[in-house]
Amino acid sequence: MAKIELKQPIVEEIKAQLQDAKSAVIVDYRGLTVEQDTRLRKELREAGVAYKVYKNTMVRRAIEGTEFESLKDDLEGPNAIAISKDDATAPARILAKFAKDAEALEIKCGVVEGTYYDQAGIKTISSIPSREELLSKLLGSLQSPIANFARVIKQIAEQQDGAAEA
Repeated sequence: MAKIELKQPIVEEIKAQLQDAKSAVIVDYRGLTVEQDTRLRKELREAGVAYKVYKNTMVRRAIEGTEFESLKDDLEGPNAIAISKDDATAPARILAKFAKDAEALEIKCGVVEGTYYDQAGIKTISSIPSREELLSKLLGSLQSPIANFARVIKQIAEQQDGAAEA
């Protein structure tokens, strides 16, 4: 009974991390150097992504009955879990980008906004820009025609002033 009591706070911690989370990605981190792991943790932390290594049995208990339950079949061997409550694509994006340089990092699977994705699916999701990037692109595309319109109006006004002076 003492063992279960010791494990319960860990299960509760994982549940709390996953509550209201938009995404969770499972990775196999074996083979990463300490320096690589430190750099990865820093990148994830700066993006507001929680990244931690838990025992698979603890994660299985925590995801039972949640939208993340589909991750259970991929919980084999040493794993880390990256969880985001804000940006649904951040864990996939950061981990996939990092894995390009650190080949030892292997993305296994993930759940993004309630849908399970295998390794290939997570890699596809990693190519989706962040919400901020998409908004800035949208604003840029909206701003361009407005700026062009303003230039044309100014040129017409300048031509009319020139014609009026003549």
